[in-house]
Amino acid sequence: MTASEKTLSILYFASLGETLRTNSETLAVDNSVVSVSDLIALLALRGENWQLLQDKTTKCAVNQTIASKDQPLNHNDEVAFFPPVTGG
Repeated sequence: MTASEKTLSILYFASLGETLRTNSETLAVDNSVVSVSDLIALLALRGENWQLLQDKTTKCAVNQTIASKDQPLNHNDEVAFFPPVTGG
């Protein structure tokens, strides 16, 4: 990692993890990724399945607290993505 990068731990829960074929990753991003929406845009470049993260119903949390898409990201943050929860 360089001074112009930060490392993020990313978690993908439930159907998102199944669709993306991973439940977690550690990702070094440059400092232009300043918010959750920036991270989503970067991940969406990976292809069609990854574009699901851009869906308005996809929820996220930063450091285990529900977050908006404009939530700032810092070095060593944990970002979790999950589909909307439904109950019965």
